[in-house]
Amino acid sequence: MNATIRQEIFARLKEQNPHPTTELEYTTPFELLIAVLLSAQATDVSVNKATRKLYPMANTPESIYALGVDGLIPYIQTIGLFRTKAKNVIETCRILIAEHGGRVPRTREALEALPGVGRKTANVVLNTAFGEATIAVDTHIFRVSNRTGIAPGKNVDVVEEKLMKAVPAEYRLDAHHWLILHGRYTCLARTPKCWNCMIADLCEYKDKTPVPKGV
Repeated sequence: MNATIRQEIFARLKEQNPHPTTELEYTTPFELLIAVLLSAQATDVSVNKATRKLYPMANTPESIYALGVDGLIPYIQTIGLFRTKAKNVIETCRILIAEHGGRVPRTREALEALPGVGRKTANVVLNTAFGEATIAVDTHIFRVSNRTGIAPGKNVDVVEEKLMKAVPAEYRLDAHHWLILHGRYTCLARTPKCWNCMIADLCEYKDKTPVPKGV
């Protein structure tokens, strides 16, 4: 795929959705951090259901830390891996209080030093909370990047590196959200909706899904 086609792909994605954002619900960088921590191997819908109950009761490092693991679990026990996540959240709160004055750090190194925070989570926080042009490669972005030919790679690190080079600079800030939403609602894993895709004519996927009967 050449630069001209990539430019057109992101131009169309922007035209459809000029101001994309995460589907996780949050009002502060800390709320976003916790929501992303909870979202590993879970849906945004399930996380939002949990945080809608949690955040009105506790939405700062101090207030969530005061709950402790046992106090936090009832709020998040509908989310997969909730016991491990509860431990990571409480320890993250402790570190934020002890080392960062209760604030979410704005560097990748400090974020990745928090329990349960890997490169993907750090990228989401840096991009969505702090406006940095990072791209967090999740399963949706990995699939879309490989299937379309935008930035094919064998693992998430390779895809991220290629995307940072391939995505035109003017689209880089929002590319993360466009690609996730495209993978979540159009370029589905099992049966992509190629017949209803605005970039189908630019995509390099050969086995495009035909229009279903009755549509």
